[in-house]
Amino acid sequence: MPHIVLLGDSIFDNRAYVQGGPDVVTHLRRRLPDGWRATLQAVDGAVTGGVAAQVRTLPPDASHLVVSVGGNDALRASGVLDEGARSVAGAVNRLGEIREAFQRDYRAMLDAVLAHRLPTAVSTIYDARYPDPLRQRLVITGLTLFNDVITREAFARGLPLLDLRLICDEAEDYANPIEPSVQGGAKIATAIAALTGAVAKEERRSVVFAR
Repeated sequence: MPHIVLLGDSIFDNRAYVQGGPDVVTHLRRRLPDGWRATLQAVDGAVTGGVAAQVRTLPPDASHLVVSVGGNDALRASGVLDEGARSVAGAVNRLGEIREAFQRDYRAMLDAVLAHRLPTAVSTIYDARYPDPLRQRLVITGLTLFNDVITREAFARGLPLLDLRLICDEAEDYANPIEPSVQGGAKIATAIAALTGAVAKEERRSVVFAR
């Protein structure tokens, strides 16, 4: 019996933000074929380094893994957006340091997940929705550093990719600037169901799911 396990942060573990409405894993269970199961292993607030602990307690019958993580790493680093800089080169160098640190953490996370030798997909970090236009522009620009790491690692390892930037593309997809709403969760679940149904267990290749 196929058993999908969701790993990562509050993009999947969004129950606290939907005011009693269905969360991502509930939406997913409703969209899976008969006989399929889904388990939420993701934890609200988790960073990339916390996923290794989540995979250590995988259900023994897990058959597919989906990982959405990195947003909280970006949030931790967001103070750099308010830092001063003496030159553009200095600012870019600081951003490069943040990117390299995240790359090390993300690679280590994927090594731990892929050690279980199960079909695995990853997701990008979505754009978020800040009401202040300047803050929104800065956040989206900063997130490109993190998403570059995620997409490069997914493609280098032949992993399917959920591009949440394109999936959650409406203001109503967000319960607050950084968490998915009921509508956003439904879109994410629909994409996960499509992905796990389309990617055969025996093959490893990168396919981008954007709807």
